[in-house]
Amino acid sequence: MKFGVVVFPGSNCDHDAYNSIKNNAGYQVEYLWHKDTSLPSDINCVVLPGGFSYGDYLRCGSIARFSPIMREVVKFANSGNFVVGICNGFQILTETGLLPGALIRNRNLHFICKDVHLKVQNNHTAFTNQLSISDMMLPIAHGEGNFVADAETINGLEDNNQILFKYCDINGNITDESNPNGSINNIAGIINKNGNVLGMMPHPERYCDNLVGGNDGLGVFHSIVNFVN
Repeated sequence: MKFGVVVFPGSNCDHDAYNSIKNNAGYQVEYLWHKDTSLPSDINCVVLPGGFSYGDYLRCGSIARFSPIMREVVKFANSGNFVVGICNGFQILTETGLLPGALIRNRNLHFICKDVHLKVQNNHTAFTNQLSISDMMLPIAHGEGNFVADAETINGLEDNNQILFKYCDINGNITDESNPNGSINNIAGIINKNGNVLGMMPHPERYCDNLVGGNDGLGVFHSIVNFVN
């Protein structure tokens, strides 16, 4: 099992993802450059990290979507391989159409950086099979994390169990007060219909070591490996 972490101009969580996968989770990983025109044949999962790709000009993820490597990532995903987009990576996935909806400005119009609690909605997926149906704590750091989509799309995500994470309070209650950015239905992370592409605004790679505040994020990476193996 091997991961690849894409590096865009403006990525700032690529090293976090690499370190967490290699040193905390204990899996093989390598960096992938945004100008690459092919993916290594031994990569099983591509990670699009958080940050501000291309300075977030025009719209978050809108320029990164046209990077040469993204043509290969789309092919990779459409062939059934695994892709994880974290924060800015989630935004890029919606821009490519690999995931539905869009991420817009937080409802308070401010950048938010804090720990949040998440309720796992479905632990029978490639990304959550090592997580329990309970709350987990991960950090967020975004200005455009407000997930929106039309009613038909939201209903489809709910009906197909494509919503993996929702913002909740410390007791696991999904409330408006626990929603940091205004996302519809408290949505924090979703998968595509085929179940091989994950987008999430919270940062699992930042909480993979108790020395930095927690290790709840490890379960996401362990789930992928467990599913593949």
